[in-house]
Amino acid sequence: MSVSLSPSHPGRLRAWVLAARPQTLPAAIAPVVVGSAAAFAAGSFRWLPFLAALVGALLIQIGTNLANDYFDFRKGADTAERLGPVRVTQAGLLAPEAVRNGMIVTFGAAALIGVYLIAVGGWPILVIGILSIAAGVLYTGGPWPLGYNGLGDLFTFIFFGIVAVTATAYLHVGAVPPLAWAASIPVAMLVTAIIVVNNLRDIATDRAAGKRTLAVIVGARATRAEYALLVGGAFLAPPLLWLSGLTGPWVMLAWLATPLAIAPMRTMLTSEGRALNLALKGTARLHLVFGLLLALGMVL
Repeated sequence: MSVSLSPSHPGRLRAWVLAARPQTLPAAIAPVVVGSAAAFAAGSFRWLPFLAALVGALLIQIGTNLANDYFDFRKGADTAERLGPVRVTQAGLLAPEAVRNGMIVTFGAAALIGVYLIAVGGWPILVIGILSIAAGVLYTGGPWPLGYNGLGDLFTFIFFGIVAVTATAYLHVGAVPPLAWAASIPVAMLVTAIIVVNNLRDIATDRAAGKRTLAVIVGARATRAEYALLVGGAFLAPPLLWLSGLTGPWVMLAWLATPLAIAPMRTMLTSEGRALNLALKGTARLHLVFGLLLALGMVL
């Protein structure tokens, strides 16, 4: 007997894949690669901590996605009017309790990997791990969810950008090189731009559900300006890194990602609603390619 894997009636495995939201996983990959490249440039790179940090970051991203799926459904933010990609709890593909348990297991697996990373990096990694998992849950969960009170952009910038890059570099070096601090800024800008696309698309439904994202607070025009500043600011970083003497001219390889910024920027500035899903995919792709090219330039 065959099992349909169509989007409308996926099998259970396919439903879990949808819940993990693989299109968002580049947001976890790029910071670890950039942080490791900064460590390599400082003369220190270790494969096992790199791989453990990468898997741990992916698990935290998936756990955060499951938390968002579960808590947004419980709080009424995900309804039949949702314009974004499928949320499995709202769509009835998985029971809420199953998604909640999946979240717990995923964060638990990240914590197990964290035990090794703590052995490598000491108590700072313990603190960072606890705060990162807490941020993933509290983004949409808890009595005062960050994403419901205009702080989602800021915490994404900090934890999925600056912290992810600098903590990875720390695992290799035992300290955070200046290049890692500086390179974390464009990575943080582009990962935050992904959230900005989500929030612009969902302004109407979020407002109706009482979810006060930054986009709901400042409006569509300012949100579009925020996106342009984040993407434009990221592309200003490579020449500044070079001219500051932190790295060499090869860092300008990151500018090869410029064509990938054109379509999502145009969509963000001219479209709304479901059409912004194209900008969401495009921004995630831009974040990954820019990060990989930035890392390659730093290594060279």
